[in-house]
This record gives sequence, C-alpha cells and structure tokens, in this order.
Amino acid sequence: MKALKTRLITLAILLLLSSLTFLSHQYSTQFDLTLNARNTLSKASFKLLETLDAPIKVTAYLRQGLPIRQQISQLIQRYQVYKANITLEFIDPTIDLQAAKTLNIGKQGLIVVSYQQRTEKITFLDESSFTNALLQLSHSSQRWVSFLSGHGERSPEGKANFDLGLFAKELARRHINAQTLNLIEVNSIPDNTALLVLSAPRIALLAGEITLIQNYIKRGGNLLLLTDPEDKYLKPLERQLGINKLAGTIIDTHSNLYGVDDPSFVLVSRYNRHPVTKGMQSITVYPRVAAFEWSETTNFSIEPLLKTVEQAWTETDEIKGKIKFNPNTQEVTGVLNIALALTRNLKKGTQQRIVVIGDGDFLSNTFLGNVGNLEMGLRLFNWLIHDDQFIDIPIKVAGDKTLKLTSLAIGIMGFGFLFIIPIVLIAVGFFIWYKRKRR
Repeated sequence: MKALKTRLITLAILLLLSSLTFLSHQYSTQFDLTLNARNTLSKASFKLLETLDAPIKVTAYLRQGLPIRQQISQLIQRYQVYKANITLEFIDPTIDLQAAKTLNIGKQGLIVVSYQQRTEKITFLDESSFTNALLQLSHSSQRWVSFLSGHGERSPEGKANFDLGLFAKELARRHINAQTLNLIEVNSIPDNTALLVLSAPRIALLAGEITLIQNYIKRGGNLLLLTDPEDKYLKPLERQLGINKLAGTIIDTHSNLYGVDDPSFVLVSRYNRHPVTKGMQSITVYPRVAAFEWSETTNFSIEPLLKTVEQAWTETDEIKGKIKFNPNTQEVTGVLNIALALTRNLKKGTQQRIVVIGDGDFLSNTFLGNVGNLEMGLRLFNWLIHDDQFIDIPIKVAGDKTLKLTSLAIGIMGFGFLFIIPIVLIAVGFFIWYKRKRR
C-alpha cells in the first residue's frame, strides 16, 4: 500500500512538471526586477515600433569575442519581441577591411541602423540611443542647437569641470547637433537654429549682441537661459521675458536628508505637472541656484517648472558657518521657483518655448552624472526643440556598481576572512568531531 502511494505521488509530480513544461512553451511571462527596469522596453519605444512598417536592419561592426556583442544581441531581442522584422548582423571590421575603410570604423566599432534606404550611425547602443536613432530615421529633419560663446560661457566642446562637453556628447548620441555661436564673428543667429542656449556668461554681452538675441526672441525663437545667482549680464533678456531673478542664493535645508552637507545644493524630487517632467521619478541636483518671480503683464504664459521645498530661502550674505533667514533684508522664504517654462502661440500655428533655470551647473561635466540630471537635461532639450515624442524615452542606466570602503572597513573584512572565519570553521569542525566521538 505504501509503495502504491509513493508511485501515485511520483506520477502526480511528473504530470505536474509535464504540464508546467507544456504551459511554459505555450505562454511566455517575464518580470523585470532590475533597477530602473533596464531590461524592459519603455512604452515610448513600444509605441514607436508600432508606427514603423518597413523592416529594420542593424549591422554591428565589432570585433569577434567582444562582450558588447552579447549585450547588443540581448537589447535587439527585446525589440524583436514587438517587431519581428528587425534583423541583426555582426561583421568583424578586422576581416572586412573594405567596410572598415569605407565607413571609417574606429577602435570602438560602429553600429549602422538602416530603415527605408536611410541609415544612422551610432557608436553607443542602449534603448535611448537606439530608439532615438529609429525616430531620426522615421523623419529626416536635422536638429541644431546653438550655444552662445565668447563671454566665458560653459562650452559644449569643453572638458573642464564647469563645461558641457559630456552633455553635448549625449546630445550627439541622440542626433541633436550642438554648435557654438559667437555673435561677434557671425553677427546673426543661423536660421537652422532650433534652440539657442545661453549658459551664464561671465562678462557682459555687447549691446548689439543683446539686440540680436532680443530680435530672435521676438521672432519666436526657442531659448534656454541658464543663469547663476551672481550672474547679472542677462537682465535685459529677463526683463523682455517678464521675469525677475531674486537676489541671493537659495538655501535648502532639506538637502541634508539626502546626505548633502552643502545647504546651497537644491534637490528636487517632486515635479509640477508639465510635459517636461511627466513621468519623471529621479531626483535632480542643482548647486548654487537663484530663484525667480514673474510679472503678470508678460506676453508669455509662464508655469513654474521646478520648485524648492517650503523651508527654503534666498541667502544674500556669504554662505559660511551658521546661516539663517533674515526677514529684514531682501531675503525671501517659502516655496521658491528655480525654473520657469514660458510659452507663446505664434501666428504660424506653432508655439514658442523658453525655459529659464537659476543654475548653470547641473548639466556641467561635474554634476551631469548626479541621479537624474542627464535625464532632466535631455527632457528639457527635446521639449524646447519640439521633439515631444522623445521626452518619454527613459535614460536607463545601471545603478552604482562601485563599492567604496574605508580603510577601517577593509581592515575588518581582511581580518575576518584571514582569522575569524577560519577560527569559526575550525571550532564548528571540532564540535562536530567531539559530538560524534561521544556517540
């Protein structure tokens, strides 16, 4: 009887396993437990694939044996789940020398994406860059962003800590062309400029340059104005827009909750309802920020884009030692606006878009890697150049995989592995031996 019961249980287990195997082949279900859901396509990528009818070919010119090949295969497979006519081919440029010469393939390799007889070349492949390449292939328009230069501004070509070189590379990966613009040399703003960026000039602009920019704004040009608390050279443009920069630097005591000791760093974790920040979940960091208010008589519709917490204030004195709000000065306390979004409907049926931010450092080489700063920057640029379909494509990056330990922690771990663990194992072994010997 007992043997029969055992056989029945074994048969039931085998039937259950066979059923699960059959169901697993019929139905596919997967869960992404990675940080930021890095292994799952976003809704924006899925919607884009639905609009692309023709086949997509991806040719990766990479040397054999590189681990990046496997990573690219896994990424393309996620796209192939939603669009079966995506093909991937690997070519070793050291073997196909003619292709390497024709395409000017460097050591880092090259990835060519082809769609409807148009191609895009990229050297870095993730969901954001690949989806943006597909978007670029779906329409052939070029997007140019002009960064004003000649007055000590942060340069998109610079490598210094305060420059914007790293961010410009991210723009290039997403097919947004950045160019410097010196109005003394050119004496006009190019017609192909989709966005003009002013990044905290350190010396005054000439009267003629101010006039050129003011005329650009009057004609409906899109503008990103990055300023700093001590910046005083953009006031004519601020007056034209109907905004006023408050005196002093914002102090955010809320930042120490995130382990930031400098009270002049403003951390934003909650965002207003706006197309730029829709779905934004990452914290963004803004070092040394100015606050804004605006006039009701302005020609623009103005919305607060980024705000501080209620306990913030503008500090007009030197930020040193113990500081506190002084109500008998120009200092202002409460919820402060650190970024404003301005819009104006034009006669041609288009919309002029302008963003003013009281900090020019958050996109710099030093601070770009902080939490969500890169994502915020790309969202801003995509909205300002009217590429709204780009905004929802997330920037998925791996979490911090570097473990930094103090010398004391390293010493404790080393002592534990060299002495404590062996002693514990020896003690356990001796205890087991002793117990067995007494039986």
